[in-house]
Amino acid sequence: MLSNLKKKILIVTAAAGLLYLGFIIYADFGQVADAFKKFNWIWLPLLLLLSLLNYLCRFFKWDYYLSILKVQIKKIDSFSIFMSALIMSVTPGKMGELLKSYLVKQITGTQISKTAPIIFAERITDFVSLIIIALIGAYIYNYGRSIVIAVGIFFLLVLIIISNKGIALPLIKLLGKNNFLKKHLISIQNAYESSYQMLRPLPLLYMTILSFISWSFECLGYHLILINFNIDVGFLWASFSYAFATIVGAISMLPGGLGITEGSLTFLLLEQNYPKDLAVVSTFLVRVVTLWFAVLVGIISVTFYQNRFGKIKTETISN
Repeated sequence: MLSNLKKKILIVTAAAGLLYLGFIIYADFGQVADAFKKFNWIWLPLLLLLSLLNYLCRFFKWDYYLSILKVQIKKIDSFSIFMSALIMSVTPGKMGELLKSYLVKQITGTQISKTAPIIFAERITDFVSLIIIALIGAYIYNYGRSIVIAVGIFFLLVLIIISNKGIALPLIKLLGKNNFLKKHLISIQNAYESSYQMLRPLPLLYMTILSFISWSFECLGYHLILINFNIDVGFLWASFSYAFATIVGAISMLPGGLGITEGSLTFLLLEQNYPKDLAVVSTFLVRVVTLWFAVLVGIISVTFYQNRFGKIKTETISN
């Protein structure tokens, strides 16, 4: 399983390398190199710390959802699983983080169908918080409003369906008429029940607030990177730009939003009449300290996990 995972990460990394090379050529290699020299690398530990605070907030959310579903697991094991799953940050919509459910089953024996909806609930609260940040900026700066509203309406409809059993249960029953899905009907019902519990009004409110705080750390990191290059757009604009680019990258369903997120961040800075080299370099830096740092943390965490629990086996995660 891990050998296959390593191949996919290498493929995505290679694709990212080619993508970033294209950005460098676009912005001029010499100017990009000069821009990197302008960056004060003493800021790097602070930027990485802000990303770690983002991961820590997201861990609290993951662990809270486990408690709602009454999954009995040690905090240290829960933390190890969460950090290991960061290796999946370069999967479409981060849905590769289903690895967490596989690892929970390996340790506790809990059915995957019970805990897999946690990843869905995490993404819902992530999107809601990002939409709030982006929507504020979209109205203030009059940019991207229709996209943000459209995504917001979609997730609002999803929440309405999940929170209303009168709508959801007939839909599940309808799915059961499909010959393929009929075999998985019990798992689908279990998954829905978990989703229903986690997305009730109070848990939804608490975890959306936590997600808002979590993403604010990365927005601040991006703002500090811009300040380093004397790009004075303000924290609100930096937060809007980062949230908007993250949303667009996520809905593209490309691994880690590669290309779309970077392109959006670069484009938004160019729209503010900043030089191409600074736009490209600031984009590279924020992606390194958020996306690629997460992958690195995940790789290290998987190593520690396997030292404690043994190798992650394909047969463990196939049911």
